[in-house]
Amino acid sequence: MSDVLARRKRLLGPHVTTFYKEPVHLARGEGVWLWDTDGRKYLDCYNNVPHVGHCHPRVVKAIAKQAATLNTHTRYVHDGILDYGEALTAKFDHDLTSMVMVCSGSEANDVALRMAQAVTGKTGVITTDNTYHGNTSAVSQLNSSKTPIGGFKDHVKRVPAPDNMAPVGGTRAGQAAAFAEAVKSAIAELAASEHGLSALIICPYFANEGFPTLEKGFLDEAVAAVKAAGGIVIADEVQPGFGRIGSHWWGHQKLGFAPDIVTLGKPMANGHPVAATITRPEILTAFQDGFKYFNTFGGNPVSAAAAHAVLNVIEDEGLVANAADVGTYAVAQLKELQTRYDVIADVRGSGLFLGVELWRDGKPATEICTAMIDEMRNRGVLLHSEGRYDNTLKIRPPCAFDRGNADLLVETMNAAFEAVQ
Repeated sequence: MSDVLARRKRLLGPHVTTFYKEPVHLARGEGVWLWDTDGRKYLDCYNNVPHVGHCHPRVVKAIAKQAATLNTHTRYVHDGILDYGEALTAKFDHDLTSMVMVCSGSEANDVALRMAQAVTGKTGVITTDNTYHGNTSAVSQLNSSKTPIGGFKDHVKRVPAPDNMAPVGGTRAGQAAAFAEAVKSAIAELAASEHGLSALIICPYFANEGFPTLEKGFLDEAVAAVKAAGGIVIADEVQPGFGRIGSHWWGHQKLGFAPDIVTLGKPMANGHPVAATITRPEILTAFQDGFKYFNTFGGNPVSAAAAHAVLNVIEDEGLVANAADVGTYAVAQLKELQTRYDVIADVRGSGLFLGVELWRDGKPATEICTAMIDEMRNRGVLLHSEGRYDNTLKIRPPCAFDRGNADLLVETMNAAFEAVQ
């Protein structure tokens, strides 16, 4: 392993991310399982990229078949992207019938910001103070984890992210109104500046913020304020999309608001680099009028085939309903576990996107969370952390996860808590 890590550092740089104190050297995957180069088997409770399960045979077949037939750039006419686009946009309401296909969620959000600029003629953006939307030059200005070279620009205004343990405004009941007031203040600041309001961009599950428990209608007042001010609402569905949350295909449906633009990424093609920006026809036209944009690989025939296969598998295997059923079961099991360990302050989630938040002596138990992640890894279950203080165990497995897998997760977590405490 030391030789591999040395090569990785030399080739990819000293700060390229690896998980766990002892990184996992993976060799293969199947369904919800991964194997390392020593043959050890792990239950994957973290990777949302293989949305329908690692190496799903139908996705593999679709990729291989199209790769053996044709793959080229996107300036030729090909039915594959059109067939997929029609199937994908059929999953949306609010006249979201047009799309730009790209290769990553970062690109999708970059395009979305430019769409908003084209429609509004403004450049100001509102986001939360604990978010992540990608790593292009434009979207890195939205992130909270690392200051870009030259510092953050003043066209971005950050509002406090909602939270279960420390709600905006001080109470869970008053959090929606307090969040909306913060958005209104940001709108006013941008209106008084040279930037003006272009867009509000949010993950409707607030995934990187720690996915607090929010009810339908939470964003109604904030969204109404943005639209009244002439702004565009962008829903970043890279993490909650494609039925992961169980109750709906998309996070914005769960909260009950109408976005103008939706961005998609990670789980879209089960690991093949596919992403998209979905919007209304008039917004796409304004973007194309205002910007010269072309993506060599976005929507190439193999990518479209991979993404279409994923869409079909989700439908044919009932994975949205599975996420709802197994997620509800897992939450109940985790809440029972909560009764045994005082360090578990909150258990929450929707579908197969779950969290176990840890606090000790009135403070976020970040060190315990870190220790739990490594203890779980050592016991053969892979998960990670999330939230402002990285004190929430983040559980986000492939959507083929079943109740037996949930039992193994909870049994292992119980043993890990006993060992760590």
